[in-house]
Parts: sequence; structure tokens; C-alpha cells
Amino acid sequence: MKLILTWLFFLGVIAVNALANILPINGYNTGQISAFYPNAFVPAGFTFSIWGVIYILLLTYTIAYTFYTMQRSPQKSVIDFIDKVHTYYLLTCVFNMAWIIAWHYLQIEASVVIMLLFLSTLIQLFLKSQSHVDLLTKTEQFLLNTPFIVYLGWISVATIANVTTLFVAYQWGGFGIDPFYWSTIMIGIASFIGIVFIRKYKSIAFPSVLIWAFIGINVSQGKTYPMLFLVTMVATLYLFLMTSITQYYRLKKIK
Repeated sequence: MKLILTWLFFLGVIAVNALANILPINGYNTGQISAFYPNAFVPAGFTFSIWGVIYILLLTYTIAYTFYTMQRSPQKSVIDFIDKVHTYYLLTCVFNMAWIIAWHYLQIEASVVIMLLFLSTLIQLFLKSQSHVDLLTKTEQFLLNTPFIVYLGWISVATIANVTTLFVAYQWGGFGIDPFYWSTIMIGIASFIGIVFIRKYKSIAFPSVLIWAFIGINVSQGKTYPMLFLVTMVATLYLFLMTSITQYYRLKKIK
């Protein structure tokens, strides 16, 4: 029953997100609604192609979940990991679909609440997984853990963007502070979190998502805010350098 439910939830996410742009839901596609609330944190349209990567990774998790749970004698470390994270995964599916509905019906306040629940669920999933992830093989880590780190990285960015959209919807002036500075603060916060993931968790997936988002912001906002072009370049290069160093020492340790 749990296996069937897992596939139904995953396919539901794919269906709702597809219909959001094919129909589209409420007459708007997802990108059109973002354009209603212009701000200095919105990345270029191509950046959202990361959703394709996320859904492929979630598919690999769902297939891996099916494979490992159907084994006659599954490894205890794998089952323990799955038991820790799987309920949270199902919750993320619910929040994913709920957010699409709220967003497409222009319920920005509701979309922010849902997004915060979405983010907190992924954070809980990540924290719960940490006590078991080191017991997995590298392949098992990629199939069962990496999808959620990438997911968490992008939803972290999406949460900042969603809250910024709410401010724009309410025509909040940001205490008179230029949008460039607010965007810079948000990029600084995201970069700090990325550094924590690199240094504490030796993660390269999370900062890689931030790098992708910063490139998108650079392309989208760089011409309007020349200093933001510089800020995103510095943040991107620093995270890239730190990620490369972490990966180098990881590969060196394996050898």
C-alpha cells in the first residue's frame, strides 16, 4: 500500500506541474505569474529548468525506494535511512502540489505559508537523514540522499523569491532601501547557508544549486543593477571555488 501511495504522490506532482503549464491552471503559466511581481531576485527563465533535474532525481529515489523495499533481504542501513526520510518525502509531494494551486490562483499569502512548510519539511528530512547517510554506499547516497539535497537547495532559493514576491504584491517599500541592497542581502544569506553545507556537511550538491540560481539572477538582473552583476559573480565564483576544493579533497580521500 505504501509503495502504491508513493508512486501516486510522485505521479501527482508530475501531473500537477505539467498541467500548470499545459492547460494552464487558471489561465496562467508559472512564469507568467512571476512576471506580475518584478523584483531584483528573480532569475532568468532558463534557471527554472532545474525542475527537470529535480524531478529526474526524485524519480530515481522513487525507483530506488521501490527496489530496496521489495528486496527479500534488504540492507538494514538502507531501510533505516528510508524509514527516516520517506514520510517527509510524501509531505513534500503534498506541499509541491498545493503550492502550484495557490500560486496559479494568485493566492500569494497562501503560497508563502505553503512554501515555508515545504522548506521546513525538507530541512527536517535532511536533518533526520544525517544520522544514517554515512552508513550508505556512494551509490545509495546518490540514489536516496542527493535528490533531497538538490531539492532543499532549490526550495531554499524559491522561498526567498516567494517571500520577495509577497513584499512586491503588498507594494512594500523595504524601508526605502534600494531593491539592489535587499537582493544583495538575500544572496549573502543564501551564500552563507551554502558555505555551511560545504564546511559542515561536505556537500557539493546544495552549493551547486545556489551557483545555478546566482547565474540566473546575474543574467536576469545584471543589466538593470550593474552592482548586482558583480555581487552574483563574486558569490558564484567563491562558492564554485569552495565546492571544487571540497570535491578535490573528497576524491583524494577515496584514492
